[in-house]
Amino acid sequence: MKNFTIKATLASIFLGGIMLAGSAVTTSAQGNSQWAHEKNRIRKEQKAQERYYRIYRNGGYYQTDDRGAALLRNAVNEGYRQGYRQGQIDRQRSRYTGYRSSTTYRGAMSGYQSYVDQGQYQYYFRQGFQRGYEDGFNTQTQYGYYSGGKWSILANVLGSILDIRPY
Repeated sequence: MKNFTIKATLASIFLGGIMLAGSAVTTSAQGNSQWAHEKNRIRKEQKAQERYYRIYRNGGYYQTDDRGAALLRNAVNEGYRQGYRQGQIDRQRSRYTGYRSSTTYRGAMSGYQSYVDQGQYQYYFRQGFQRGYEDGFNTQTQYGYYSGGKWSILANVLGSILDIRPY
């Protein structure tokens, strides 16, 4: 009888352990499932909040998202900064060669990232460079301003160069 009681006790402990382990696995799987569901929900929310833009240039529209729009704005500003610097250099050397003679203007790749079309980036960089060069050479701030240790193009000038609209 003692032998039977010991076997029964061991069997119930063993079965209890299996049930406990099984419920832990089920709980863990449910937790993972809930986590994956929450992760997907957050991803969908972020995608829904992402903005898309239409850019008008040369008689046609181009589409981009937040990142592309930021890169094109940066192209104009980077072009302005580089152009301003080149204009100042040419003024100090007392020679007006024009912005088109600059290798930076011709290359128009400073700050480029392949997320946007290279031709578009170069176009907007050159637009900023041209205005920056004029301001730098003439020591004026017709198209830009100096703040926080760097030159930037004015918002209204940026808007006239980069016709970008959310949709």
